Amino acid sequence: MRGRTIIERFTAVVVGAGHAGLAASHFLTERSIDHVVLERGEVANSWRRERWDSFRLLTPNWQTRLPGLSYEGPDPDGYMTMDEVTGFVERFAAVSRAPVRTRTEVTSVRPAADGYHVTTSRGEIGCRTVVIASGACNRPVVPPFHEAVPSSVEQLTPFDYREPGQLPDGGVLVVGASATGVQLAAELRRSGRPVILSVGEHVRLPRTYRGRDVLWWMDASGVWDQRYDEVDDLTRARRLPSPQLVGTPERATLDLNALTAMGVELVGRWAAVRDGRALFSGGLRNVFSLADLKMERLLGTFDEWAAATGRDAEVGPPERFAPTAVPASARLQLDLRGGEIRSIVWATGFRPDYGWLDVPVVDEKGRLRHDGGVVDGPGMYALGLPVLRRRRSTFIHGIESDAREVIDHLARYVAQGSNIRK
Repeated sequence: MRGRTIIERFTAVVVGAGHAGLAASHFLTERSIDHVVLERGEVANSWRRERWDSFRLLTPNWQTRLPGLSYEGPDPDGYMTMDEVTGFVERFAAVSRAPVRTRTEVTSVRPAADGYHVTTSRGEIGCRTVVIASGACNRPVVPPFHEAVPSSVEQLTPFDYREPGQLPDGGVLVVGASATGVQLAAELRRSGRPVILSVGEHVRLPRTYRGRDVLWWMDASGVWDQRYDEVDDLTRARRLPSPQLVGTPERATLDLNALTAMGVELVGRWAAVRDGRALFSGGLRNVFSLADLKMERLLGTFDEWAAATGRDAEVGPPERFAPTAVPASARLQLDLRGGEIRSIVWATGFRPDYGWLDVPVVDEKGRLRHDGGVVDGPGMYALGLPVLRRRRSTFIHGIESDAREVIDHLARYVAQGSNIRK
């Protein structure tokens, strides 16, 4: 492989043609930096291939924007479906005339004397800089003890799951109470199946607060503007689960109380499998109390902002919500061989895949070492990761400012060489 001849050269190679990679391309073009965007599948590939059928964005349509392109449809307070998100990203690729090469898998990026050598399924490329925009959710995270689950129980991840009918008849154990977990638990319960939800750390939010979408408050109050270098515990902030939200026409709140009202059974964090039995941790009361406390503090921050800025008259009165109800007697174990549970859906998070990155910039836990998207490797950058430069980085509308600043650094690196700081 090392003997292959480079057939093309660019100043920058962008890996990934999702919204982050396309935003990088937009600003590279704006700065007249020659580049190519390499995509293993199609534009917006993860939105096409790695979401369940009923998936909708957590952010309202009016917040869906990319550089030079905003939602202009008839339902600004609605939430985009998977197909609508795909179409929106495709339009952005077309409008920005991004130089995308689809079905071009990057199999290796390694250092070279003049930058990097990129090996793809369609040839070799040399470049001065690399922008990693391949996503933060390439692979589902499943605990090692899943191997001890009896073979009679079918196991799926959100990448495998499409709709309830694909699961065998009978009970379902959903593991994880982030946005994905609560949405799938609700959908499966509505299909008529018995559902048990294993709950660990989670972020509770109401869908609306004082008459506005809760994410309007995050945006307007400036909470989402907090920079990564202002966050007390950045590692923890980047690992927080997604908030318990769902995008529905009625703007319904989907927290644990709503699930309990639907008939979903709550148990603690799944800790181990022993002799065919799932063992759950106790302490649900403490887990619920912590999530409730954090939500109340955030709502209090919103109230303070509204009062300080004279916005109280524009919104409804302050609200407070009932604490999360603790089950009278939560199970601590469950026999997986008894037939009560026929399938398990692991909604236990995701991680990026850097197996193709032959540069020493990934730590022992598989995390990219970077400072606000400036990777610990000369001329290498990242976009599309949680809290990359601001708390809004996770969301589509958060990529514009991130991409502008990261590509500005890249442009200075190209112009001045490696003697620049973040």
